[in-house]
Amino acid sequence: MTAPFRLNDSQREAVRLLGGPARHILLRGGSRSGKTFVLVRAVVIRALKAPDSRHGIFRHRLTALKASVLRDTFPKVMRMCFPQVGWKLDRQDCVVTFPNGSTIFFGGLDDEQRTEKILGLEFATVYLNEASQISYGARNMLLTRLAQKTDLAVKEYIDANPPSMGHWLYALFESGIEPKSGEPVGDRLLYATMILNPQANRDNLSEDYLASLEALPEREKRRFLYGEYQSVVEGALWRLEMFRREAAITSQSRADVAARMRRILVSVDPSGAAGPEDYRSDEIGIVVCGVDAAGVGHVLEDLSARDSPAGWAARALRAFDEWGAERIVAERNFGGALVEGTIRSVRAHASVKLVTAARGKAARAEPVAALYEVDRVVHHGRFTALEDQLCHFSVSGYRGPRSPDRADAMVWGLSELMLAGNGGMTGWSSSGFSLAR
Repeated sequence: MTAPFRLNDSQREAVRLLGGPARHILLRGGSRSGKTFVLVRAVVIRALKAPDSRHGIFRHRLTALKASVLRDTFPKVMRMCFPQVGWKLDRQDCVVTFPNGSTIFFGGLDDEQRTEKILGLEFATVYLNEASQISYGARNMLLTRLAQKTDLAVKEYIDANPPSMGHWLYALFESGIEPKSGEPVGDRLLYATMILNPQANRDNLSEDYLASLEALPEREKRRFLYGEYQSVVEGALWRLEMFRREAAITSQSRADVAARMRRILVSVDPSGAAGPEDYRSDEIGIVVCGVDAAGVGHVLEDLSARDSPAGWAARALRAFDEWGAERIVAERNFGGALVEGTIRSVRAHASVKLVTAARGKAARAEPVAALYEVDRVVHHGRFTALEDQLCHFSVSGYRGPRSPDRADAMVWGLSELMLAGNGGMTGWSSSGFSLAR
């Protein structure tokens, strides 16, 4: 007897997302992470739930769709998840029909005649497979066909190995920006995204395959193993291959790592956020940095968050205690004495140093980027959001979608530890630090 099919934890979370209120859902992640399996399964469930409903699965090239989905993933899904359900394939038109009259149409977008055929149909679901290869115009054409009236809410499903940050997927799903107009999307709650990566699907993958992904160069590894977008900033100060790594910090390893450091600081880049729900404001950058006896800088922890003033102050002080830090370094430009006052409202005798930004962000960042160029900085683990911000710095300024809160905090920390007083930060000044006892 065949054992019942079971989804792994990440796949179950994806299923909940697909069944939620969002109408446009992107599953992005590394190679062979189970994205296509989960989405094909979701399309079949919708087809079986609504008799006579029509659903479409699309890819840029029909030949690739036939090979990867129609002949491989779809039959596998039916065999493993719906063994009692019959289905019939019209090979000429690439249409699967179920006993309840529902159909799934498999279409390519690389041929004008096939595109015209799609324009004559209406669907309850459109699924864009490997959407990094699909243009924004082709995607919008498909949305005009998302119009069949059934008992189902119409839905757009998408999967992709994340392309560059210049792709429409990043603008729409990560930044909440309409790619053509640059305007915010109308209702962010209708858009949802989730990462599915190969590690979560390791029961279905060989160790040799996972090892081959681990051996990829950093840029390819980030895309095909970790499911991360790629930076495309001309003249970038940081590049992915510049990040040296040690193992991520755990509660067990923190004391040993801290003992190796000559100095440790918690650096803070404040914002005007009123609390966790204040999405109009930037996050508060909170990064723990250290320098060892050999003069190598270490990025130990990124605790950045969107929080209330009391919340971020407590977060910074907790890191200060856990790491046995020397002091908290905070930018005084935003709020001046208010920043120090916020920290002292939580702990009156906190060791705080306020620093003043006398130059622009890129000018402050360049000397720190130079330390990375000569392998003088190590990251303990992967700091995806922080590293993305760093890769958006160029010689002509910051090119990211929002403020580089995490990167600014890190730059303050490493500058204080490794450059202050060494002539490396001309134009960078400090108000001195206050230590009440």
